[in-house]
Amino acid sequence: MKNGLENQYIIKDNKKLRMGYTTGSCAAAASKAAAHMLLTGENIAYVSLMTPKGIKLHLEVLDIKKTTDSVSCAIEKDAGDDPDVTDKLWIYASVSKKAQCGIEIVGGKGVGVVTKPGLEQPVGTAAINKIPRKMITEELENICKECGYQGGLLVEISVPEGEKTAEKTFNHRLGIMGGISILGTTGIVEPMSETALLASIRVELNQQIQIGHRSLVITPGNYGREFLRENFPFDLESAIKCSNFVGDTIDMAIELGVENILFVAHIGKFIKVAGGIMNTHSRNADARMEILCANAAVAGVDVNVLQQIMQAVTTEEGLRVLKDQGYLEKTMELVIEKIQYYLEKRSYGKCNIAVVLFSNEQGELGRTENFEKVAEEIQKGRK
Repeated sequence: MKNGLENQYIIKDNKKLRMGYTTGSCAAAASKAAAHMLLTGENIAYVSLMTPKGIKLHLEVLDIKKTTDSVSCAIEKDAGDDPDVTDKLWIYASVSKKAQCGIEIVGGKGVGVVTKPGLEQPVGTAAINKIPRKMITEELENICKECGYQGGLLVEISVPEGEKTAEKTFNHRLGIMGGISILGTTGIVEPMSETALLASIRVELNQQIQIGHRSLVITPGNYGREFLRENFPFDLESAIKCSNFVGDTIDMAIELGVENILFVAHIGKFIKVAGGIMNTHSRNADARMEILCANAAVAGVDVNVLQQIMQAVTTEEGLRVLKDQGYLEKTMELVIEKIQYYLEKRSYGKCNIAVVLFSNEQGELGRTENFEKVAEEIQKGRK
């Protein structure tokens, strides 16, 4: 069924990926359709919506319900080829008249409520972000004008499956409770968007700043969180996951006023940082074995052993070779030195950055010389 996105796609890793539309677009389209039916008395099967990105959507209106005072309807979320847990959810809007002028937007069942500072919306309000709110307001103001209606409208956005779906997200860590967020800056979902990932990291960083934490624990992935849980007394709820975006995370942290960072990182990711690689995704750069070999060579490892390391498929395998030859500790000392050098270079000395490096098989591989100082600041900031 046509929705306006038939020719909208991106090419990623030589694959053609279909775009979708956000929960914010769904909420705005449902609100527009409900308001139109409320003020005109007409039923409509489809509603058009111009997104902030400039792409016009043509969406089916579902589950229309009318009373004497209100109209409710839904739009089904389509995430395109993005692996989004909100895909296929029905986003509802119920619109009713009110005496006071203006458009009032509230959250209903399945829309999360903000419980911690640092997010876009104030504590105690529905997690409906400013761009969706703007889209809803503008669409409804236009309909009021077209219909000659001078009163106000109350809009309630709800997602019947929202609370259950939110359990699969990080909303609880951010302090969004009871449902999903109504999001979207462009109105369009771009599959596996790096921009969206970076935006979510920025939100978490800013939230920590807002609650007074200027010394943070950051891990690239789940391995780091597990290692933290087993080896350090740090609060996992406040640990931030940066994925592959090591350099960008440092940049944003400094911009927001973070003073100390402790990276707890698996060797498979952070061996790349020892070569100055600040986005560790394999499509940007690999060089894991090359960097490991270079440091092993400086540590004095024989060329035949270096050849074994270069043939290793994983860093864990390379570490086993080094351990068997008695060069693991010396090589890791050099790797840690290089990691610290490149992180300090990236931060321009504006933030103290320490690292604990580990592997799943060998455990802790090393820590930067400033670890104790940074760890102390983190602990101090949590008291």
